[in-house]
Amino acid sequence: MADGRITVLVENTAGRGGLLGEHGLSFWIELDGTEVLFDTGQGHVLARNARQLAIRLDHVDAIVLSHGHYDHTGGLAEALKVAWRPRVYAHPAAFGPKYARNRDGTARHVGMPDIDEPEVRRHAELVWVEDPMEVCPRFHVTGPIPRVAGFEDTGGAFFEDPQCTTPDELVDDQAAFIETSVGTVVLLGCAHAGIINTLQYIQWLTHGRPIHTVIGGTHLVNAGDERMEKTIAALRRLEVSRLLPCHCTGFAAAARLWCEFPARCAGCATGTVVEIPG
Repeated sequence: MADGRITVLVENTAGRGGLLGEHGLSFWIELDGTEVLFDTGQGHVLARNARQLAIRLDHVDAIVLSHGHYDHTGGLAEALKVAWRPRVYAHPAAFGPKYARNRDGTARHVGMPDIDEPEVRRHAELVWVEDPMEVCPRFHVTGPIPRVAGFEDTGGAFFEDPQCTTPDELVDDQAAFIETSVGTVVLLGCAHAGIINTLQYIQWLTHGRPIHTVIGGTHLVNAGDERMEKTIAALRRLEVSRLLPCHCTGFAAAARLWCEFPARCAGCATGTVVEIPG
């Protein structure tokens, strides 16, 4: 029996008429009477998709930011225009400078657009997440994730400066997880800490409880053969029951996961609804 649900509010692809996709991610979580927004996409389609899906952004109790990149935080300003002082959960580094190096050696800004820490505090209660934390009963955020799997990296050329001299280790990267009777439901933003690092850490936090569902971006878009092989082997060991890879997973990596776990993978386009077991 379902006690809640996750609705894909923003994703790269749209799953039905009337919805729009963009390079970004946002989930709407309804759980035991609490409504949580996990990431906000770029901000171009958040409000429109919410209206189409009959989601009331003004009812949001909490907003969780998985990290500070624009495709996960761009809709924050839009959400805070209509929300009534929600709690915003983020690592302090999410508000720091963030750049990505282009193939020609130039850099582009990929950090949080249109809003800064003081502006967030004017509209919300800003909660710094530097350790695991409960957002509401059964719903938790990990805070920074230990990087122990040697084959995983941040998934791209990310820096703290436009000269691309100081690597951004994305210490702000975090995931969320929901405790259920059949195991843990994990929500990923981009998994810059590594999907396996993330899942192993959550399993440690939950004292070895099985991982039932993993939904979100895995940032395997740039993964080579060795990383994919080791990722797949680790997912087999973890015995994840349901996989919904999307956003920054990349077409090739998503196709590989579907081939390796055909009975466990499911689509995750905008408009997808995932029931949360009790």
